[in-house]
Amino acid sequence: MTRRLVCTLFLLLVLLPVITEAAVARNLNPREAFAMFGQRSDLYLLDVRTPGEYRQVRIKGARLIPIDQLAGRIAELPKDRPILVYCAVGSRSAQVVNYLARQGYPEIYNLDGGIFAWAQGGYPILKGGP
Repeated sequence: MTRRLVCTLFLLLVLLPVITEAAVARNLNPREAFAMFGQRSDLYLLDVRTPGEYRQVRIKGARLIPIDQLAGRIAELPKDRPILVYCAVGSRSAQVVNYLARQGYPEIYNLDGGIFAWAQGGYPILKGGP
């Protein structure tokens, strides 16, 4: 019994720092994401679509790093600011959010439904080339 208790305590001591340092990664619907814009002036907005998609429609202030370039350009992303990632419908951005969490980014969010859901919700978008 004592041996089991010692092993359990040891595992807790080893795993606790890992658990407490886990990244905050969650989905936000467009309403929640828009509210975050008003609350967090340090929010970094990352668009992971293609340059062609970006030229058609985008969210003001977004920085474009296509998903296929992300690994080579990851140093461009700040680790000291919250990052909201979006794509067309939320699939590619969800992959990026999971990747960034594994890379140690502490506060990352996925725009659930992507820019399509954002635009359908009536939130502001920019059209045309940057």
